[in-house]
Amino acid sequence: MPDSNTSTQDFVSIRDIKDNVVIQENGQMRMVVLASSINFALKSVDEQHGILLQFQSFLNTLDFDLQIYIQSRRLDIEPYLELLRGLDGKQDNNLMRIQLREYIEFIRTFTKDIDVMSKNFFVVIPYSPSKVDFSRGITDMFSPKPKSKGTPNENNFEEHRIQLEQRVGLVTAGLARVGVRSITLQKDDLVELYYHLYNPADLTGSAPLAE
Repeated sequence: MPDSNTSTQDFVSIRDIKDNVVIQENGQMRMVVLASSINFALKSVDEQHGILLQFQSFLNTLDFDLQIYIQSRRLDIEPYLELLRGLDGKQDNNLMRIQLREYIEFIRTFTKDIDVMSKNFFVVIPYSPSKVDFSRGITDMFSPKPKSKGTPNENNFEEHRIQLEQRVGLVTAGLARVGVRSITLQKDDLVELYYHLYNPADLTGSAPLAE
């Protein structure tokens, strides 16, 4: 357990978010890519085999570490039900009105006992201007933040950012060959992502990132 005198800020390893780059207290820089999913189960056996081989080839081309993070969030279905109820009053066809009401009741009953979840898939690409500890996870929640070392300054930040973006380009191209679309998170999306990482109780009902 942490010391009672340890502040919450001591557990937050982020020093700054600049030009869509997360800068940690230990000097490590990260960019985060939001990736689409593949309905692997609906693919044929040959397609599945091809996807696995392509993904293996992609990983083998990398000379740096990656973090893959899956975020599950419970959807608030009530706004959708309100939208359907609004359509109910606009229906002139009695049969359509009955079917719509039955559908609303089905959705309401189904979601009463079962949480409807959505998932976001993130790939975290790290870059370090100096040798830092890459073993720490995306949140660094369970140990205080490390002392700053090798933190990029204004003079060399742009150079390091370009190096990091080149890594991101390799990752997005590799994912595209597997059939996975990806987009680099912007600053506002990164703030939202890390906020929910440190406040998981608030992770409900919000819209997907970077739509």
